[in-house]
Amino acid sequence: MRILVTGGAGFIGSNLVDRLLADGHEVMAVDDLSGGDRDNLVAAARSPRFRLHEMDIREPALIGLVAEWKPEVICHLAAQISVRKSVADPVHDARLNVEGTASVLTAAHSGGTRKVVFASSVAVYGRPAVIPVPGDAAADPRSPYAASKLSAETYLAAFKALHGIDYTTLVLSNVYGPRQSPDGEAGVVAIFTDALLNGAPTVLYGDGAQTRDYIFVDDVVDGFALACGDAGGGRRFNLGTGVETTDRGLHTLVAEAAGAADEPDGAEVRPGDLPAMAVDPAPAFEGLGWRPQTDLATGLKATVDWARTRMAAR
Repeated sequence: MRILVTGGAGFIGSNLVDRLLADGHEVMAVDDLSGGDRDNLVAAARSPRFRLHEMDIREPALIGLVAEWKPEVICHLAAQISVRKSVADPVHDARLNVEGTASVLTAAHSGGTRKVVFASSVAVYGRPAVIPVPGDAAADPRSPYAASKLSAETYLAAFKALHGIDYTTLVLSNVYGPRQSPDGEAGVVAIFTDALLNGAPTVLYGDGAQTRDYIFVDDVVDGFALACGDAGGGRRFNLGTGVETTDRGLHTLVAEAAGAADEPDGAEVRPGDLPAMAVDPAPAFEGLGWRPQTDLATGLKATVDWARTRMAAR
């Protein structure tokens, strides 16, 4: 089938592009390259079934592009992903995440797209009362970023009611793996990996007891690939492992994979950081036929190996 991936030059998006091409689909990536990297698509560019359009998803030209190419499915990953940036500039966050989603859905309608698969975030759950967070947990956004993701989910439901465009929402826990950037606040695995391979200091905030649910990018890509079919229409699924890993434990595992000293510096807890987070992925087992396949140690080794190879090639 024809599948369009917004944010296709990004960390998750480019891995998804590679997977969809390997599955035999025709794939178009739309990315303005403000956060994505053309280098992530070097392998994809060798395929005659791939094309890249450098474009902001809010541009009116997106409607004409989708109307002409007529993708059966759109995987919508393009977004502003920084919570702190959303707090500093909520208007910018809304323009990218809410207006951008409305633009993608409008284009989907113009092109007769059957389904939109949307990348949401655990941020929509706020400070959950139960961990792992069940798939039917109430939303409790605590940042403009979380509010924009939840607003985008609402737009999906509205366009389904108005125009019959099917959708599946995938709530992603802490995704890690090859091609994740160590820059910015997102991606602690990439941050630890980059620092430890370069002999730079690492930092743990607080006592290191905060927990997160780490999911390998290949497993997330599996979820998107499955959602491109008929399964999961009109539903939200958590993609995570349900397993909590402490910051301190994660640092130890990354240090082991990198062959580096496990000696992080300490710093004060950052305001607003959640003490714990993990999601319950069980509904996706039946609803999508999906299960995470990669244990944390295996995923971290693959991530560190990729980063080391990339460093050597520079």
